[in-house]
Amino acid sequence: MTARKGKGAGASRPRHVLVTRPEPGAAETAAAVAALGWRPVLAPALVLRGCAPPRLPRAQALLLPSRAAARALAPMGLPVLAVGEGTAAEARARGFADVRAAAGDAASLAAFAAGSLDPAAGPLLLAAGRGYGADLAAALRARGFRVLRRVVYRAVPAAALPPDAEAALRGGRVAAALFTSPRGVRTVLALMRRAGLEGAAPGIRALAISPRIAEALRALPWAGIAVTERPDPALLPALLGPAAD
Repeated sequence: MTARKGKGAGASRPRHVLVTRPEPGAAETAAAVAALGWRPVLAPALVLRGCAPPRLPRAQALLLPSRAAARALAPMGLPVLAVGEGTAAEARARGFADVRAAAGDAASLAAFAAGSLDPAAGPLLLAAGRGYGADLAAALRARGFRVLRRVVYRAVPAAALPPDAEAALRGGRVAAALFTSPRGVRTVLALMRRAGLEGAAPGIRALAISPRIAEALRALPWAGIAVTERPDPALLPALLGPAAD
C-alpha cells in the first residue's frame, strides 16, 4: 500500500516532522522542532550501542568526534578535544574535566588539534563508532600525528519504522524529514520501501547536514532537499523554519 494524502478543502496542512537522528541527540532535535510549532515524530534510523574496550592506550589527548563517542566512555585523565559544543557538553556530563570544543565538524576538529597539540608530545586517541573516523584520522596523520583509532560504539540499523512514524507517512501528514548521516538515509529509505511508503516522498521536504547525505537522499523524489551551512544537527530546525499557521 502506498501513502495517501488528504484531499479537498478540509484537508489539514501536514505538520509532522520525522526526526531520524539517533540518541544521543534525537530528543534535543525533537524539542527544537516542537518549539517551532511542528509535531516531531521520533524515527531513529540507527541504534547506537556502546562497545568500548576495557582498556584504552596512553595518549596525549582524547578526540571525540561525536556525542555517541563521549557517551560510550568512562572519564579518564586526558585533555579532551570535542568536535563541537554538544559533544563537549556530553563529555562534561560524563565527568571529563578538561574539555575544549571545535567548531562542529571533523575538519574543524582536525584543525583545532593541529593548532593546539604537538605531534612530538605523543599519540592522539580517537574514539569513534565502527566504520567512522577514518577521514579524521587520515587528516591528522597528514599533519604528522600518530593516531590511535578505537571503536567505542556501533550503529545498528533500525529494524522497522516506529508505528507512529509509519502512520504519519501513510496518512500524508509528514511535512519534512531530518537526516544526519548517509547510512541513516539508506536505512530509512529501505524501511519506507519495505512498508510501501516511498510514494510519500514527493510531499516531504528532506533536510540534511551535508552534501553526502543530500546525495543519498536523491534516491527518492522528495519535494525538495536542503542542506545546512555546516554539518551540525543543531542547524536543522532553523533550516526547517517555523510551522505555518
